[in-house]
Amino acid sequence: MSAVNNPFNPPRAEVSDVHPASTEVGALKYWSAKGRIGRLRYIAWTMGASILMAIVMGVLMAILIPTMGETGATIAMLVGYVPMLVFIVFALIQRTHDMGWSGWMCLLAFIPLVGLIWVFKAGTPGANAYGPPPPPNSTGVNILAWMLPVIFVIGILAAIALPAYQGYTERAKAAQQQ
Repeated sequence: MSAVNNPFNPPRAEVSDVHPASTEVGALKYWSAKGRIGRLRYIAWTMGASILMAIVMGVLMAILIPTMGETGATIAMLVGYVPMLVFIVFALIQRTHDMGWSGWMCLLAFIPLVGLIWVFKAGTPGANAYGPPPPPNSTGVNILAWMLPVIFVIGILAAIALPAYQGYTERAKAAQQQ
C-alpha cells in the first residue's frame, strides 16, 4: 500500500497562517507612540531624558536669568520641559504596548504606586498586537538604567548623612566656645 492511499496515515495539510517563532525585532521609535520597548530601555530612556534636560536647563538658566530675569527664564524653562514630557509619554505608551495593553492604560501610571507596574511587569514574549519584540538592550541602555537605583541610594544616604554632619559641626562649634 502506498503512503498516499493508506487510510491509517495521519491527515496532512498545508497551513499558511502558522509561522515558526520569528526572530524579528522591532525598530526603535523615539518620537512615536507606536512600537514596543522593554522595562530596562524604558527606565534608561526616561533617566537619560531627565539627565539631558537637567543639563540643558542648567545651562539655559545660567544664560537666561541675567538677560531675561527670573520670570522670563522660568517661562522658557517650562516651555523647554514640553518636549521632554512628550518624549516620556511616548516611552510610557511603548512600554504599555510591550505588556500587551492599550496605550490608554498608561493613564494608570499616574496613580501613586500603580506606576511601579511599568517597572516590574515583564513584557509579552514574542510578537503581540503592537508589533515584534524590542531589540536586545545595549551596554548604554544597561548603564543608564542602573544609574536610577544608584542615584536613589546616593540620595537616601545624602539625606541621612548631611543633617547628621550639620548636627556634628554645630556641636563641635558649641564645644569650642565653652
